[in-house]
Amino acid sequence: MTDTGGALLAEPTPDLAAYRAAMGRFPTGVTLLTQGSGDDTVVTTVNSLTSVSLNPTLLLVSVRTDARILPRVRRGGGFAVNVLSEAQRPLAEEFCRHERPEGQAAMLRTGAVEGDLGHAVIPSAEASFECELYDEHEAGDHVLLIGRVIALHDCAGAPDPLLFHRGGYARIGPAQPESASQGRAA
Repeated sequence: MTDTGGALLAEPTPDLAAYRAAMGRFPTGVTLLTQGSGDDTVVTTVNSLTSVSLNPTLLLVSVRTDARILPRVRRGGGFAVNVLSEAQRPLAEEFCRHERPEGQAAMLRTGAVEGDLGHAVIPSAEASFECELYDEHEAGDHVLLIGRVIALHDCAGAPDPLLFHRGGYARIGPAQPESASQGRAA
């Protein structure tokens, strides 16, 4: 057993509900992962986006091993990640359902356009990253997709980002004065 100062870790597998609740305390952004455009558009909601490297520019998204978008990403060799704003919460909710629009219906619903690499890009998103599939790694019931960012679309002056925290959507509080926010994360 290892004493971590707050809990003893003795079991090889922690209680899944407790693990999920603890991980839910870490706020994340919410994105729409897209592959293809036009009649071939597939879209799914993802909240696992991580910057991996600056040189080369790499990011990581995590999708379930049974996700409908996964074979498309593998076959097409790329994807786009669209960072949603608070105003786009209905899109996040709609595209996490099993029954969700695909093809032209998905393009219309999201207001997407075809990006430089042929994937749906949402101009009203906080930011969009168009990626070539750089690598992938199976990790339990998910696959980690590492994308090399080829094109970046930044919507300067966009509203606040959509956040997910403790199992629900959340907001960023009012900005703190400059002196209170000078610290940097480690």
